[in-house]
Formats: sequence, structure tokens, C-alpha cells
Amino acid sequence: MKRLDRIAGMLLGTALIFGIPATTGAHAADLPPLSHSLMKQAPKPAPALKLKDIDGATHDLAKLRGKVVLINFWATWCPPCRREMPSMERLSQALKGEAFAVLAVDVGEDADTIHAFTSQLDTALHFPILLDSTSRAMQAWKVAGLPTTFLVDKQGRIVASAIGGREFDHPDMVKAIRDVMGK
Repeated sequence: MKRLDRIAGMLLGTALIFGIPATTGAHAADLPPLSHSLMKQAPKPAPALKLKDIDGATHDLAKLRGKVVLINFWATWCPPCRREMPSMERLSQALKGEAFAVLAVDVGEDADTIHAFTSQLDTALHFPILLDSTSRAMQAWKVAGLPTTFLVDKQGRIVASAIGGREFDHPDMVKAIRDVMGK
């Protein structure tokens, strides 16, 4: 438990460094706008990612080869994480039926906490929410702050990433993802 407390403290400290309010009660008007870009990078193999979702089903990134995968590390206590979830769902729905998948990796929380959060959203989330209760995946992926997003290409390589909240269904973001998809 001390380890999780230390990680939560580190992430809270990161949030404060970036000027992100620590409370979830902040109004959207009080927060900086969500960005709509990812930073391209030289392709590198993505670390393994095999976790259970909030319903107990196991998801393995290796089994998603052939698809472009958006992986988002987040937590319910993180204001920009909370704000970007509906746009992530809209992106997922916009690209439904294509070679694309979204995996949201919750760091350090339990399924009940996540269910309570998602039940408050105006939009139901249909993409898998994975549980990284030990923060091992977060460490393997070298996540420095929440939210952190990675874009993995069809060959299983990280080709772009970002730290901070994103508006995932913004036309610039959709175009960048479609470019990686080869469309």
C-alpha cells in the first residue's frame, strides 16, 4: 500500500507541476483547454500490456496487432483525465469497424471506483477500461504523469505520445490517427 501511496503522491505532484487542479470539482471553464495533438516519435516497440478490465476480461495488446491502438493511462481523480473520456468515446465510435482500438488503463484504482465515475458521465464508455492496480504497466510504459497517451501502430510500435488532456475527436487528432492507419 505504501508503494501505491508513493505513486499517487508522485502523480499528484506531477499534476501540480503542470498547473492541474488537484480537485475533481474544478469547473471546465477554470481549466486549460484540452490539446488536440500527439507528438510523433521514431517508432519503437511497445512494452507488453496484458491486464484485466473492470469486468474481469483479460486484454492483451499483442493480440491487437494489425490495428492502430490508442492507449491512455488515467485515473478518476485526475481532472484532465475525466474531461477527455467523452471525447475518447466519440473517437472510438467514429472509428468503429476500422482497424483501430482504444484501451484506457486506470492506474491504482479499483473497479468500483471506476464504475462510480463512469456512471456519472453523460456518455457511456464502450472501450475497455483496464486495471493497473499495481502500477507495473505504468512503470513499464514509463508514464511520467496523468493522463498520458500512446499511439501504437499496426506493427506494435509506439509512434506518437502525449502527456496531458486531449480532445480525441478533434479533426486534427482524427487525421493523425487515420494517417497512422494508412487512410
